[in-house]
Amino acid sequence: MSKNLEEQEEQTENKETLEKNKKERKPKSSQKKFNFICIFVLIIVFSSVFFFKIFYPKINAYLENQTKENIELKYTETNYTKNDGIYITDVSQVVENVMPSIVAITSKTLISSGRFGPSFFGEEQYSEGAGSGIIISKSDENLMILTNNHVVEGANELSVQFISEKSFDAKIVGTSERKDIAVISVSLDDIDSETLGEIKIATLGDSDALKVGNGIIAIGNALGYGQSVTTGVVSALNREVSIDNYTNKMIQLDAAINGGNSGGALLNSNGEVVGINSAKYSSSGTDSSASIEGMGFAIPISDVSDLIKTLMNGENDEGVTLGVEGYIINNSNSRYYNMPTGFYISKITSGSSADKSELEIGNIITKIEGNEVASLSDLQDVLNKLNKGDKVTLTICYINNREYKEKEITVTLS
Repeated sequence: MSKNLEEQEEQTENKETLEKNKKERKPKSSQKKFNFICIFVLIIVFSSVFFFKIFYPKINAYLENQTKENIELKYTETNYTKNDGIYITDVSQVVENVMPSIVAITSKTLISSGRFGPSFFGEEQYSEGAGSGIIISKSDENLMILTNNHVVEGANELSVQFISEKSFDAKIVGTSERKDIAVISVSLDDIDSETLGEIKIATLGDSDALKVGNGIIAIGNALGYGQSVTTGVVSALNREVSIDNYTNKMIQLDAAINGGNSGGALLNSNGEVVGINSAKYSSSGTDSSASIEGMGFAIPISDVSDLIKTLMNGENDEGVTLGVEGYIINNSNSRYYNMPTGFYISKITSGSSADKSELEIGNIITKIEGNEVASLSDLQDVLNKLNKGDKVTLTICYINNREYKEKEITVTLS
């Protein structure tokens, strides 16, 4: 009995021991789990920091580069030349086509017969000039060439050199001093067949279609050295230029124009004649007066197309005038002197159209044929379209009791 009790006590004691050991082991296991969790969290935190610090910027930059459009330089195809753009860069084909229609003109003007002149041996003294011309037509008998009036004016002898470099005598057919153009001719019988086979008749264009900035080509006998080519752009339109007391509206260009270029062709990019090279501004080029460059002028071909036909038919253009001298009163002078704007008449030529009309010195012409007069060309543009015997209506202002009054008068042109 006692033995059984001992066994029971022993079993009870062992059971208590086991329970005690379980209780002692339980906290140790929980501590390990907690430590593991802490370590795991720390690893995740450090890994995240490392990822966002090192790899994330690189990945983000890569993704942005994949979605962003690449910026590239754009290049013009340099093997392609466009002739009708803002500026003409290659004119070789145009020049090749047009050059056979351009001629060099040489003039000889008698300046002294020698007697009591530069020579005392009776030798005639000539002044030689150089210019250019454009072949514009061919009749049954003659080849017609357009040039400037000042190239042939007063010449005793004229010769024309064609692209074949052969020269032939020429004669004046018709001239217009006021427009500074002339038509001369060379007999077809004088020209050899080889030269006739090489020359061309120029194509006339529309100068009214020109715009500032258009590319242009000038061809002419510069300085008498032979045909040469210059290029540029239209610098301005309707520039008022005075030559030999006549004022006309011209095309301003920056292509080089020199002595001998007068009468030569101003071409557009299609090789059409849009102007006649006529003048340039220049100066002494001294220290006190800087030289002027890039200011050449050409007569617009559309302004003289009808007149060219008249000259080709052998009719000279003497033009019509009012026979008055004076000056323009502009807006500034008008306010300062309390006078109307227009053309102030300071002199009337005896026997002229004005002298035979109601016009008087001191009158101010404010309108001609209903058009405002703000410049000399405003008067001349209307007169240039009229002929002898035509009537023109002028609006004038005259002084009456210290005040300007207005009235219309009619003048018969002569």
